[in-house]
Amino acid sequence: MENCGVVEGGSGGRKMPLKFGAVFLCVAAITTISLAEDPYRFFNWNVTYGDIYPLGVRQRGILINGQFPGPDIHSVTNDNLIINVFNSLDEPFLLSWNGIQQRRNSFEDGVLGTTCPIPPGRNFTYILQVKDQIGSFYYFPSLAFHKAAGAFGGIRILSRPRIPVPFPDPAGDYTLLIGDWYKSNHTTLKAHLDRGKKLPFPDGVLINGRGPNGVSFNVEQGKTYRLRISNVGLQHSLNFRIQNHKMKLVEVEGTHTLQTTYSSIDVHVGQSYSVLVTADQPAQDYYIVVSTRFTYKVLTTTAVLRYSNSAGPVSGPPPGGPTIQIDWSLNQARSIRTNLTASGPRPNPQGSYHYGLINTTKTVVLASSAGQVNGKQRYAINSVSYVAPDTPLKLADYFKISGVFRVGSISERPTGGGIYLDTSVMQADYRSFIEIVFQNNENIVQSYHLDGYSFFVVGMDGGQWTPASRNGYNLRDAIARCTTQVYPYSWTAIYVALDNVGMWNVRSEFWARQYLGQQFYLRVYTPSTSIRDEFPVPKNALLCGRASGRHTRPL
Repeated sequence: MENCGVVEGGSGGRKMPLKFGAVFLCVAAITTISLAEDPYRFFNWNVTYGDIYPLGVRQRGILINGQFPGPDIHSVTNDNLIINVFNSLDEPFLLSWNGIQQRRNSFEDGVLGTTCPIPPGRNFTYILQVKDQIGSFYYFPSLAFHKAAGAFGGIRILSRPRIPVPFPDPAGDYTLLIGDWYKSNHTTLKAHLDRGKKLPFPDGVLINGRGPNGVSFNVEQGKTYRLRISNVGLQHSLNFRIQNHKMKLVEVEGTHTLQTTYSSIDVHVGQSYSVLVTADQPAQDYYIVVSTRFTYKVLTTTAVLRYSNSAGPVSGPPPGGPTIQIDWSLNQARSIRTNLTASGPRPNPQGSYHYGLINTTKTVVLASSAGQVNGKQRYAINSVSYVAPDTPLKLADYFKISGVFRVGSISERPTGGGIYLDTSVMQADYRSFIEIVFQNNENIVQSYHLDGYSFFVVGMDGGQWTPASRNGYNLRDAIARCTTQVYPYSWTAIYVALDNVGMWNVRSEFWARQYLGQQFYLRVYTPSTSIRDEFPVPKNALLCGRASGRHTRPL
């Protein structure tokens, strides 16, 4: 089945033409993937170009159902999300789902190593299950440099009704997508990178696709609200704060946290945070402020927190925040810890999994580097700068197509050699428990993401990591998340239980670095072919490259 039809969905928008029988085929395909009677949520999205003016200059944006940013996805633990994406652009397109683990189903991950692009004028239906997850995440376009044009939006996964949440229901729940932004169109930025140049400094910062004071959030005196903050930008860490208000951190990328109060929070590229804010100040309007961190020039933007009984507009200068202070940010990161007594997606406490008592089976050290290859700018991990093949790695693996990639094409330790191009794939064993160290020998803050997993951030510090660094690990209540920062000339260590078979993208969230090679794929492998370990290729999967002409299931 090439295209899986979807009935009119929760996000609205125009109806797509469907064949009546396709709906039944779609449900049949879904049933083979979701073996439980969990709810279905249907979304029908049309992806188009459209004029946007986020910084007062007309740009060619990428819209979803006419919206920039795209519509939020609201769901509950274990929901099945059926998202029909129609590509009305003039170029291939893919969406990926930052933080959604795609349990046993990396085919749906929506990155070029796992999923064929949606051709212009065609549609593809993602069949996702937010299995055993809660929290705040986002989706984004993963191909070319589309992320610089929009097509991103928030994802929230609420707890099931009978699972206790460690704070009262808020009076409101808002998504705030923050990120640096360029006035140049995404095609111009991509061409700049293709010519071998570095990405220039951005022109501004956006909050929900708007520039200074372009968006407001309404609150009532005395009530408490949840803000879900995601940095969907291209390269810069951002500091988030609200004039005269404190923020209580309650959740980070699917983990309930110790409820620590902050006056401002650093949100690095690709990260998501949930905070509670109480409208406990005199009734007026207040600045919400987002500014760049660790930059020679500080870019700032504002939104408005508006009390329903406000006595007046925002006044005075927006409150300042930290700028280049590394220690301040490092200490804050170390203070973010797991609430061990709170329930996660299941009723058992988050602390019932004692990760610190498990022996690791392997240590992987990953070091970034930047340099020139054939006169053009490239970025690498362990000296390998990733080059995408003509066939998604996952499809090549599934159909046993040789010559697409080579397992072990990236080493598990830095080689110290110069940068070279390859399709880098690292092998790892299913159900192993490994330690990964991100070593940053550069003078910038970096941000790394692992698809398919949540990992424990057990330590971070300055200098070179050594085995003795483990003496300072947090082996009790480290935060579990999917995106972590690495400070300049520093390291960050994570523990991850490889319980999700598939081909998983490990990448820099600095989008120019990702685009120019700072990524690879982790092949979590088992010889088993049981659907208890991994689902078969979806019946509606698009097939491209050397997988063209294959059959998604035996005839």
